[in-house]
Amino acid sequence: MTVRRGEFDRIRSVLRQAQPEEPLTAREIVQLLDEHGEEFESPHRVATVLGRRADAGDIEVIRDRPYRYQVVESTGRNN
Repeated sequence: MTVRRGEFDRIRSVLRQAQPEEPLTAREIVQLLDEHGEEFESPHRVATVLGRRADAGDIEVIRDRPYRYQVVESTGRNN
């Protein structure tokens, strides 16, 4: 399964606008995306996209039950 161009940008944009106080589950992110008019096929898809971006350091994954995700705000890099 490949990450389609723009999926992470859509998620990151909504998370930045919403500015959640705590990391969110994939299901909570899907609900937030829906509230902002962004459709995503499933929480599993969100988790896949964010998990792959975690490898690049763009997302922090809190490996708890359930997993939670948080955008990493980097300095000195254009996102």
